Amino acid sequence: MTNKLKLIFCSLLVGAAGFAQEVEFTEYELENGLDVILHQDNTAPVVTVGVMYHVGAKDEQPGRSGFAHFFEHLLFEGTENIERGKWFDIVAANGGSNNANTTQDRTYYYETFPSNNLELGLWMESERMLHPVINEIGVETQNEVVKEEKRSRIDNAPYGKIIYATGINKYVFDKHPYKNSVIGTMEDLDAAELDEFKSFFQKYYGPNNATLVVAGDINIQDTKKMIAKYFSEVPKGPEVERVEIEEEPITETIEATEYDSNIQIPAKLFVYRTPSMVDRDAYVLDMISSILTDGKSSRMYKKMVDVEKTALQVLAFPRSQEDYGTYVMGALALGDTPLDTLAVSMDEEIEKLQTELISEKEYQKLQNKFENRFVNSNSSIEGIASSLATYSVLYDDTDLINEEIEIYRNITREDIKRVANQYLQENQRLELDYLPESAKE
Repeated sequence: MTNKLKLIFCSLLVGAAGFAQEVEFTEYELENGLDVILHQDNTAPVVTVGVMYHVGAKDEQPGRSGFAHFFEHLLFEGTENIERGKWFDIVAANGGSNNANTTQDRTYYYETFPSNNLELGLWMESERMLHPVINEIGVETQNEVVKEEKRSRIDNAPYGKIIYATGINKYVFDKHPYKNSVIGTMEDLDAAELDEFKSFFQKYYGPNNATLVVAGDINIQDTKKMIAKYFSEVPKGPEVERVEIEEEPITETIEATEYDSNIQIPAKLFVYRTPSMVDRDAYVLDMISSILTDGKSSRMYKKMVDVEKTALQVLAFPRSQEDYGTYVMGALALGDTPLDTLAVSMDEEIEKLQTELISEKEYQKLQNKFENRFVNSNSSIEGIASSLATYSVLYDDTDLINEEIEIYRNITREDIKRVANQYLQENQRLELDYLPESAKE
């Protein structure tokens, strides 16, 4: 009887978890082109207001790298109705939190408030869209902030060039702007004139290039009225031309060396150019990453860390992007292990994927991992808001918040073998030796 009760209880928990993942939403568009997505969840008195603009580092002009990320900072400076430097104070004084982030493809701003401050969040984001103050003092202030961020996150951070891809993408992309880093160069920002910042805002920050998401403890009809009040009068911006640059396939191994004064342990990396994040094969590559390095039972970890003891750590992960992706594999050398030894071990694991189907047991374990990840993927209102915006802006399919798991469920063992053969070839990759600065001597 006890075991039966436990089984029933577990079944109820699983059913509840699965049900909780069904994210209902309402989506519509204002006359000015602003895409609006609303998700009502009244279980907790909190609400997230987020705006994702379809502009990222890839949209910058040559010689003006870092603009998109710079705006992530600049648009917290203040507006015509929010005093300079007071944005964060207003949010904190009303029990909220806020942040922003930038990628190659989009920029996202959000606030999370107690739900009785929903209107404040909507007003603040409409102010950011309609009345930002872009002046010399704001540009100069944020220039110093961005410089310090670059120093702390990239220049002085161990393996910063790998984490932020500044030491990778320049080799994998020749023509596409993905070759530039999101944070850009300080020389480009220093050289920019104030009018260039104003022009960038006018070009990309119109409502027709944005998606507004409101998620949490809301009433749909009341929220629609508030959105109309604060956003319907925002004038439509110019039509945005999307980047359409095709790269020639990589047909010969690219060999490169990068040095980092902040590390003592060298690393060997393989980097491949892969398809767009919307391509089904990008999902297969995600699964391949899990096979190779997800946890201590993963193939590369067991082989290189546990058995051979040649690697201190291993990694394999896709960087999914709108136009192209990259796939990074690597290992940190243990002791005096030559980097060539690490390369041989990694190639052996790639070859296994290319020549043998993974076992049914490993396949089922893989599916269980992704089912569990799906169940936990939208466990917060902030996470749901971000996911809704991302699927709408970058995938053009908001329904993926509920349906993406079906893509993973339908990936077969044969798909894994095929994709490993199609994308993880030696002549299609960058082979990067990532060394301490002292190795130059």
